[in-house]
Amino acid sequence: MGLFEKERDLNRSPDRIELSVDGSFFRQKSSEVLVRLDQFLLAHLHWRSRTSIQKLIRDGHIEVDASTPDHPQGSGRFQTETRPGRKLRHGSQVIVHIPEELRLPEPEGEVSPVTECYSEPGVLAVDKPPHVPVHPSGRHVLDTMIQRVHFHCAQAIQEHGEAPRLCHRLDRETSGVLLIGTRPREHRKLRLQFERHEVRKFYLAIVWGALEGQSGSVAWPIGSDRHSPVHLKMTVTPDGLPCRTDWRVVRRFEGYTLVECELHTGRQHQIRVHLAAMGHPIVGDKLYGPDEQLFLRAADGILSAEDQTRLQLDRQALHHSRLIFRSPKTGDPVTVESPLASDLQAFLDGLTPLD
Repeated sequence: MGLFEKERDLNRSPDRIELSVDGSFFRQKSSEVLVRLDQFLLAHLHWRSRTSIQKLIRDGHIEVDASTPDHPQGSGRFQTETRPGRKLRHGSQVIVHIPEELRLPEPEGEVSPVTECYSEPGVLAVDKPPHVPVHPSGRHVLDTMIQRVHFHCAQAIQEHGEAPRLCHRLDRETSGVLLIGTRPREHRKLRLQFERHEVRKFYLAIVWGALEGQSGSVAWPIGSDRHSPVHLKMTVTPDGLPCRTDWRVVRRFEGYTLVECELHTGRQHQIRVHLAAMGHPIVGDKLYGPDEQLFLRAADGILSAEDQTRLQLDRQALHHSRLIFRSPKTGDPVTVESPLASDLQAFLDGLTPLD
């Protein structure tokens, strides 16, 4: 289960949140997980205090389908749970019913518009700005790209009852092309292309330093960085998953290089990890740049002026510039492009070109 229902209309405030107890979230083996209900909810619902979460539980707004040896993913029968200290094991399912007075305000006319890059029946590509998450999660529950798309497609949703769905994801700080299936049939066909690695994905990145050569290919496996305090950080590791990134120099500047990367796999943070492992991290990357403590301080909102100077940019200089897929209707190749985001172009304009 995800944080929110996949098919809900995001023009309407959610009235429930669905969660699943997963040992990997707590970095524990499945057999070792035993967590209090209030602690579990606090770990997922970052925007609520422990006191308010305990009140939600005691007021009867939480349902639990506990896992058992016979039903490791729950039995499908939910029961109201009013004990904050109720222990949950891996595989247990939890539903949070959000009281009306605590629901998020529904989006109105102030929802930011989307910029279309391409559209055909059942397919929409938009230009994602930096700093906007693609979907609601954790600390970012308002003004996401999928919410903007739902508002953009509000009339079609009301007429046909079919909610748009993302075909892939981009990091919150990454800008560029985002592909959406606006109808289930087209979404399934597009997702199948992604799963079969038939979609070509090109990114532009501004990195520190001068790369040797004009082009190359990196095929280092990537896995979790078990030595990092940041649980989502990845690293090049022999026991990681296979992946490949092709790169070519677009333009060189004094102290920096503009690089185009093509992904042949879609591992988490793949381009950022590979470029950092090459010794040329992306400018502005708080996690894979000069010091991962920058990421932790940014998460706490305490980046100093010195930190910002080290980063050079307030976000990672990564832009999804081009996407090539087959039209679900005709089977013909479609190329969708996004010009380099204005903040990254402004950064380049302030550099000294070497060619």
